[in-house]
Amino acid sequence: MDDQTRIEIEAAAFRRLRQHLLEDRPDAQNIDMMNLAGFCRNCLSRWYQEAANAHGIEMDKEQGREAFYGMPFAEWKAKHQTEASAEAKDAFKKSHG
Repeated sequence: MDDQTRIEIEAAAFRRLRQHLLEDRPDAQNIDMMNLAGFCRNCLSRWYQEAANAHGIEMDKEQGREAFYGMPFAEWKAKHQTEASAEAKDAFKKSHG
């Protein structure tokens, strides 16, 4: 496989992951994803921001989140984020504290 094809396939897989997390399963809470997988949508938005910065594109945290979420993060939170349970918060503290 040539490099350009590999890059296009990787980009398509990323777009599909993004679609799955934002459109197919917006009910999956970020804290639950962090507790189970060690990453969440916010991590993906940060990695997006870091990649942009590495390519000379200035992007701050909020701009990275908006680029990933397709809307301001505050809007996403209002639409989809629920209050984390005490159990989820405790699990997060144990694994990421």
